[in-house]
Amino acid sequence: MAEEEAKKVEPEVCSDPLPPAAAEPVEAPKDLSEEKTVIPPPPAEEKADDSKALVIVEKPEVEEEKKSEGSINRDAVLARVATEKRISLIKAWEENEKSKAENKAQKKISAIGAWENSKKASLEGELKKIEEQLEKKKAEYVEKMKNKVALIHKAAEEKRAMIEAKRGEDLLKAEEIAAKCRATGSAPKKLLGCF
Repeated sequence: MAEEEAKKVEPEVCSDPLPPAAAEPVEAPKDLSEEKTVIPPPPAEEKADDSKALVIVEKPEVEEEKKSEGSINRDAVLARVATEKRISLIKAWEENEKSKAENKAQKKISAIGAWENSKKASLEGELKKIEEQLEKKKAEYVEKMKNKVALIHKAAEEKRAMIEAKRGEDLLKAEEIAAKCRATGSAPKKLLGCF
């Protein structure tokens, strides 16, 4: 009959296997006053040996008391264990998902950083290429301008030389006319070319 009562007390909590301690059949609570027997105190000489026996006799009663308390609170304990197990599984899953998300985000961030660096490097290469081309064009333009300056200077020198030659001719011509006029005693036909 106690087994029938024990079967009625056991509810189905979850499909998880029970812990090893809970897997043992639980007895219905018993009245402790019925099981206790009065043992007369032994004589003083045998007391040391019997005290061990008394302790051994009392230990099963303590275990039975714990079992009876366990069977009373078994549903609550099993429910608490199942809840704690479920909560720990949820927490582990949450931590796992968080770490996956963190790793995925870190991987994408590093990929974006690598992409950015490669694009920057290619743009810097293009900029250097354009700068080199501009430097070449600048050097070409500088060379052209220097050549033009040299040509202008050459033309100016030629014009100066022509003017100097013309001046020399005019001076010679004026001296010849003046010498002729002195020799003939006549005045020059043109008085100073300005008037």
